[in-house]
Amino acid sequence: MSESLENEDALWEGYLSRTRWFGGKGRPFHVSGVRRFAELPVDPAPEGAGRVTVYLVTVEYADDEGGAAEYHVPLSRYDEVQERIAYAFVGSVEGENGRPVHLYDAAHDRAAMALWLEGFVEAEATGTAQLGGMRFRRVPGVALNPELQSAPLTGEQSNSSVKFDDTAIMKLFRKVSPGVNPDIEIHEVLTRGGSEYVADLYGWIEIDLPDDAGVLQLAMLQEFLRTASDGFELATGSVRTLLAHLDLSVEESGGDFAGEATRLGEALAEVHSMLRDSFPASGQRGRSRGDDSTDELADAMIARLEQARRAVPEVEPYAARLRAAYDAVAALGKLDVQRVHGDLHLGQTLRTSHGWKIVDFEGEPGRPFAERALPDSPWRDVAGMLRSFDYAARVVEMSTGGGEDPDAPLRAQRAREWSARARRHFLEGYVAALGNGPELSPQQSVLLDAYVADKAVYEAVYEKRNRPSWIAIPLAALERIGG
Repeated sequence: MSESLENEDALWEGYLSRTRWFGGKGRPFHVSGVRRFAELPVDPAPEGAGRVTVYLVTVEYADDEGGAAEYHVPLSRYDEVQERIAYAFVGSVEGENGRPVHLYDAAHDRAAMALWLEGFVEAEATGTAQLGGMRFRRVPGVALNPELQSAPLTGEQSNSSVKFDDTAIMKLFRKVSPGVNPDIEIHEVLTRGGSEYVADLYGWIEIDLPDDAGVLQLAMLQEFLRTASDGFELATGSVRTLLAHLDLSVEESGGDFAGEATRLGEALAEVHSMLRDSFPASGQRGRSRGDDSTDELADAMIARLEQARRAVPEVEPYAARLRAAYDAVAALGKLDVQRVHGDLHLGQTLRTSHGWKIVDFEGEPGRPFAERALPDSPWRDVAGMLRSFDYAARVVEMSTGGGEDPDAPLRAQRAREWSARARRHFLEGYVAALGNGPELSPQQSVLLDAYVADKAVYEAVYEKRNRPSWIAIPLAALERIGG
């Protein structure tokens, strides 16, 4: 590809600003580097097609936060305008013959995605294949039909997903970092271990960075779950059913989620058990000492509380009780840690005809891979799910009714009942599946209460900055915990 996009900063900056997956929208930035690291021929070649080129685009920010990020951008090049993918148009540049070359996001180009599928098919025999500068890796067990047709999915923000008929789905990581992506690492372990609670991993794509700088993982291919329903949408649908029949209790209505919550708790316990057996448990996020003391965990929670008090004055009435909850964690002295999901909520779950599946093991997206891979307490994941049940109930309640609604108090009561029942059954299912008895130990209760409080503090800051109308949701939780 002789035309140079390395010097087309305005084209790149305009394109990035238009995408859903660019994480710097609203911040002043500039493109400081563009590097080609792979080129693939389009085969069979459409009329006027050239190559598919994969770029690594470096962005630097000019605000007070500063920093930089790298984005994975595959582009298709055509000599003629492609109306079929006009919505994925990136821009035009001058080609080597002086004529314009038209560029499109390759994730939306069926001819380009056929090359990615070809790489995975070629890797089936030996487990790895090189194509155009990229290395395709496979997990054995499933043979892919090379005639599968691709279709991009809509709605994602931080990544891009492409479905291959109803067989496989490929997640293209957009914001990338050197190192092993936890989403790939954990899915590989759970797939090889035969876990029924994840979509099987079929393979992934990576490149070796120059100067022995490590590996850069670009995409992962997984089983497509044909019957899957989003866990948060399923939960909010349950709440809507309940609130449409306010004369019925949660148990009597068609909106009872207790059984699903129990099964989801059991699924998480089984995933945690396999992760505990598969990864070493030494170390803890942010810990400088070599033991498993809870002191630093409590210190981190207290630090987040102090930041929240400055950013969200509404947190202040609960600060003393929250601080006491964190001090109780410090007094435990011992913290059992392992690999966990790290960013778990109902939106990271799918309900299929074969049961619950847990997805997206990337962890907190703002942290480096090395930090996300550090062991943590499994109660962090449990707390995330408990808070998510509360959100499902309150979001529906807040969006229902309006004005001088005489049913508002009863609606709020029913939403609280739904949330409490779902949380209780989820926790009971989780604890029972651990096999350590039917109830939490006193130490586990202290730890879980603190993690729930810490999550609610985080939510208060997030809602204050992004969705002020929702801040009542975490504040109500903090009132229960710290009031």
